[in-house]
Amino acid sequence: MALITYRDALTQALREELTRDESVFLMGEEVAQYNGAYKVSKGLLDEFGPMRIVDTPITELGFAGIGVGSAMVGLRPIIEFMTWNFALLALDQVVNAAAKMLYMSGGQFSMPMVFRGPNGSALQLSAQHSQAWESWLAHIPGLKVITPATPADAKGLLKSAIRDDNPVVFLEGEMLYNTKGEVPEGEHVVPIGKADLKREGGDCTIVAHGKMVLVALQVADALAKENIAVDIVDLRTIRPMDVEAIATSVQKTNRAVVLEEGWEMCGVGAQVVDFIQRECFDDLDAPVVRVHQADTPMPYAKNLEKAAKPDAAKAIAAIKKVMYLG
Repeated sequence: MALITYRDALTQALREELTRDESVFLMGEEVAQYNGAYKVSKGLLDEFGPMRIVDTPITELGFAGIGVGSAMVGLRPIIEFMTWNFALLALDQVVNAAAKMLYMSGGQFSMPMVFRGPNGSALQLSAQHSQAWESWLAHIPGLKVITPATPADAKGLLKSAIRDDNPVVFLEGEMLYNTKGEVPEGEHVVPIGKADLKREGGDCTIVAHGKMVLVALQVADALAKENIAVDIVDLRTIRPMDVEAIATSVQKTNRAVVLEEGWEMCGVGAQVVDFIQRECFDDLDAPVVRVHQADTPMPYAKNLEKAAKPDAAKAIAAIKKVMYLG
């Protein structure tokens, strides 16, 4: 195992797949000369040249469309958005072209491409740069939606995404790039659509994804001091969702809290709760509780931003509520 950052794990995945398959290329704003806005593509221009590490103007709709066209003729584009907040301008290509091409062409055109970039809030980036996109994109048939939380999952899932013959949305936590974790050396691939049990305990299930997995781990450490042991189910992939992993945990603990970065209305947590109440109702000893962002655009002021975000204290309170301890 090598201890590396989330950023370096993504870079390793890109380098290995660019080396393995000459049809793979990376395109986006500042990915080449500047090494990427978050330095994920550092050094790749020198290694693979400007035909495969392609800088673009600030034209999200345009270069996303170029990616769709190149995927139709057999290439494997990786389209980087400087932030998923900017991808709003490219949604026509993501939703109406990439997601629907296989269906609209009667199976004649596969769409082996990845749309990737930072997702969710950082620190004081305010309303237009702090949105969590997974519930928006997971709503669309034809897209696969991935939200890795750890360096190992980031590398393994990005490699799987690049090799997939379907359009994959790859959401990288904006606050995760500098986090470190152990990553297996050599070939490391994580299957799409399989959740991971990040912590094991019998008192309550926490279902989380992306940046919130790190919050869930903080919660588990804090509750362990009170002799409360939680299961942490890291979804890793939002669509397709590993509902069997959710059911297995809830059937063991009989209680569940869903921890998510996005807003409450029509969020990923709503889908998780819908599944639990339909398929695991008889296993529940308490109603499922969701912990999520406040139903407001993200404030800029530090104190208001902190109040709006889901955090460990709010998750601990939710777990104690379902355990009738608070």
